[in-house]
Amino acid sequence: MKHIVLRVCAALALSLCLELPAFARQDVVIGIGTQNTTTNTVTGGVVLKEMKLIEKYLPKTGKYKDIDFKLDWQNFTSGPPITNGMMAKKLHIGMMGDYPLLVNGATGQAQPGNETLLVAIIAYSAFGSGNGVVVHKDSPYYELADLKGKLVSVPFGSAAHGMLLQAMQSRGWKDDYWDLVSQSPEVGTTNLQEKKIDAHADFVPFADLLPYRGFARKIFDGAETKVPTFHGVVVRKDFATEYPEVVVAYIKALMEADAWVRSNPTAAAAKIEEWTKIEKEVAYLYLGPGGIHTLDPTIKPRWLDTIKTGHEVLTRLNRVKPLDINAWVNETYVRQAFKELKLDYDAQKHTLANYDISGTDPLCKTPITRPKDAGEVWLDGAPIAAYASPVCTLAAINKAQSEGKKVKVAYLTDKTLGIKLFADKAFYAVNSSDPKKPQIAPFLLRKDAQAEATATGGRLATYPEALAAAAGL
Repeated sequence: MKHIVLRVCAALALSLCLELPAFARQDVVIGIGTQNTTTNTVTGGVVLKEMKLIEKYLPKTGKYKDIDFKLDWQNFTSGPPITNGMMAKKLHIGMMGDYPLLVNGATGQAQPGNETLLVAIIAYSAFGSGNGVVVHKDSPYYELADLKGKLVSVPFGSAAHGMLLQAMQSRGWKDDYWDLVSQSPEVGTTNLQEKKIDAHADFVPFADLLPYRGFARKIFDGAETKVPTFHGVVVRKDFATEYPEVVVAYIKALMEADAWVRSNPTAAAAKIEEWTKIEKEVAYLYLGPGGIHTLDPTIKPRWLDTIKTGHEVLTRLNRVKPLDINAWVNETYVRQAFKELKLDYDAQKHTLANYDISGTDPLCKTPITRPKDAGEVWLDGAPIAAYASPVCTLAAINKAQSEGKKVKVAYLTDKTLGIKLFADKAFYAVNSSDPKKPQIAPFLLRKDAQAEATATGGRLATYPEALAAAAGL
């Protein structure tokens, strides 16, 4: 009898041990809202996902030793749905453009307990490029003023929408200057292709993607506003407070993704195309050397000035709630990421330097000392080659084509706006008074090319005409 009692007690003890494990682990799900097809957010989203970079930096010691983090990646086509997900506590980290960012911050502050923090930047254009307005390639419209009374679509609440509103206010145009309707990038693209609308305004990369695909022409670029544009990272404040090391880990992963792109931008563009279906030639336009956007996580003072300007634009239209920028912006996490990586945050914060085109021109045999004058030619089956000037770049295209080689794409820099553009989509000012030393300058906008041609005694030229002018080199 005694032995039976002992065996029962032992069984009960074992049962209790099984019911109360000594080392219980906790699953923590992190909802991350991305915009995979928005090219200048890729190093904050799809690159991290596909390369599993966040997992590399997640904390595993101290209070985190018994936590298993599960990453819940959710992809969206614009910023507002990400804000909705954050307010619903389904997303903890999100990325979006400047206007959606400020709405995100204001919305969170209007709902105590749902506050968000701006913790890092993904990519920026110091002069506003990335957002733009396109028309059908056969359209008679060449500048923004031509669209008076016309049907123009834009994703409402997006950075491109903010660009349009700012452009209207700066020109003194009333809200009914054009017939403005809300359409997503996908719907706007289809309607423009089918000529159901007169113009479509959109954010990166669509204002360049649609012309690249052959049926659209850009007539306005955000660089004309001279107001910076950028995409940043917002985090729910309660999540950042509870798991600050996770936010730092995310930013360190973002910084590694930035370095990965810069180390081999051609290969990175190919992977980005694989993951997002946005053509690599377009991804390279934005993220390659001298590209439209600069990868830099630091929160610079002028970006906060941009937020203030955007908030004023929306306030005048009664489209946004108040925003306490000082309470919303928090550099603590990105500073800590720089510190742990032994990098100088303040030095990076105060520079706008991008990585530039460099090397020696293989055709004209001169060093590339002025990156803004340089061009690049991407031949099918060959690495991208850099050239010292527009003339040398166009001459290299002529040479390649005469040898039966296929030119995938060529890039030049707009002389007025200072932005990288597709050579075959540009307008040119050409002076061929000396055929052996032609003067050729590329421009996104016809009016800028015409002004340069008039000022230099040259002529307005198309891409084929510019190629012909460079034939004597």
